[in-house]
Amino acid sequence: MLSTRAMMHALFAAAASLSLGAPAAAAQKADPAAGFPNRPIRIVIPFTPGGQPDIFSRLIGQKVGETLGQQVVVDNRPGAGGMIGSKIVAESNPDGHTLLSISAAHVIGPSVRKLPYDTRRDFAGISMSYNGAYLLVVPPSLGVKSTKEIIALAKSRPGQLNLASAGRGSGTHFAGEFFKFSAGIDVVHVPFKGIPESMNDIMAGRVQLFMAPIASSIPLLRDGRIRVLGVSSPQRLGVLPDVPTIAEGGLKGFRFDSWGAIFVQGKTPRPIVDKLNRAVVNALRQPDIEKRMLALGAVPSPTTPAELDGFVLKELAAIQKIAKLAGIRPE
Repeated sequence: MLSTRAMMHALFAAAASLSLGAPAAAAQKADPAAGFPNRPIRIVIPFTPGGQPDIFSRLIGQKVGETLGQQVVVDNRPGAGGMIGSKIVAESNPDGHTLLSISAAHVIGPSVRKLPYDTRRDFAGISMSYNGAYLLVVPPSLGVKSTKEIIALAKSRPGQLNLASAGRGSGTHFAGEFFKFSAGIDVVHVPFKGIPESMNDIMAGRVQLFMAPIASSIPLLRDGRIRVLGVSSPQRLGVLPDVPTIAEGGLKGFRFDSWGAIFVQGKTPRPIVDKLNRAVVNALRQPDIEKRMLALGAVPSPTTPAELDGFVLKELAAIQKIAKLAGIRPE
């Protein structure tokens, strides 16, 4: 049996041993970002490969990995206009290791379907990644060469032309619906699984209109496999200076922006959100990424988390108005 003196020495030694880890534990509790990241980061992209969210996320992810000292893995989870991939992130551990890179589909979703998550509550903004525009594209075989001509053709053949999208609730869907409503034409919406599938049917002439992301369009335009009639931005694009805006083509005031942003699970501690923001903003400010984005008709658009969260609230309200005008309801 230990003597009283021996027992006291043992207790003091145990206490001292425990106290050695206390400062580190306390520091980590005070700053959750101190040990972050401690494993690879996954960027979930709720679309098929080849679109702007996919292309740009891979560029950004590489730089973020270099900054944070961890591998960044891109995980494409397409389907349901972005809902499948978004649900994965909404239900992920709020530790910052699972990110969502998404387009305007993020704010369109609540207007077109009943979601298994809350867009406002279950996501926290990291940063906007880019701003751009959509291109109104048609098959060369259709024979139209301007926005005015496609509108006139659609009006002469109500209900006979097809409008492609990368899925119900995608940015391409609402850009197309907004064009349809603004032009006063009756065309049939045909949702595809993703952008490449939409483009394939445009090139084959099986669908006649598509509001396509620029990154997916430029190579096909240069090869003569699609025809671009107009851009959805208020000004012409530097990368396509000869393509008029849709507003110039006859729809005065028409504008529908293409954008992308990065989010994390909504309960992620703010220090981790801020650390991710710094890494993403640093990536977006790199000359090689800026050059690549500009070449594909997009502009790097870093923001603070608060700015992105505020932008989402405004966009949700704007999209709801468009949905009401177009008669779109959640299914």
